[in-house]
Parts: sequence; structure tokens; C-alpha cells
Amino acid sequence: MKASALPGARRPLRFLIAGGLNTGFGLAFYPLLLWSIPALCTHYLVALLIAQAICLCFAFMTYKIGVFRTRGNLLRELVAFSGYYLFNYALNWAALPLLVEAGGFSPIIAQLGFSLLLIAGSWFWHSKVTFRNRIQ
Repeated sequence: MKASALPGARRPLRFLIAGGLNTGFGLAFYPLLLWSIPALCTHYLVALLIAQAICLCFAFMTYKIGVFRTRGNLLRELVAFSGYYLFNYALNWAALPLLVEAGGFSPIIAQLGFSLLLIAGSWFWHSKVTFRNRIQ
């Protein structure tokens, strides 16, 4: 049997494509909020909350539909998916003010650096926890 004929053989490629799409969307959305609503430059954590909520929903759908192609289990998957990101968002909420206020980085550069760290663990979490195949 050819590797491409195996179920899920192209999943890592789809994951990389979806990750690129999600990263591009996420990295663009936060600065666009800051640039389009001047008050959010002062309240950059409010912008972060808005961006994270919207990007979480966008990413969940791209991974569920485009990568793992699971059926059902929507609530369980959404909770597991959100759990991973909520943990990371909590770290982000602690790190961003430190990087901006104490480190002197711009909010955009600080968020970019944190986002790169987040990408590293997402494949493992989503393939082993969020969208894992369950034997019925």
C-alpha cells in the first residue's frame, strides 16, 4: 500500500498548511486590531483577548475540518483544543506585559516571539489529545 493511500498519511502536510494559515491569520489579526482601533494600543491586553478568541475559533475549524477531519465529538474536541490554548494564553498574558513593560519590546514583536513558541507544541497536543482517534 502506498504511503499516500494510508489514512492520514497527508495529515502532517495538512497540519503545516493549516498552521501556516492560522499563524498568518493570527499574526495579522492582532496588529490590525491595534492599528485599526487606536485605543487598543494603550489597552493591548484587551486587543490580545479579542484576537485570541477570534483566532481560537478560526484555528479550531481549520484543524478539525482541514487537517484531522474528525466527525462528531465537537464539544470534547473544542474543550481539549481550547484547553491547550487557554494554558498558553495564560502564559502569554503573563509574558506579554513583562516583555513590553520590563523588556521594552513592542507588543507586536513580543507577541510574534511568543507565537513562535506556541507552534512548537501544537502538533503533539492536537494529534495525541484533541483530535486523537478513539476506538469505538
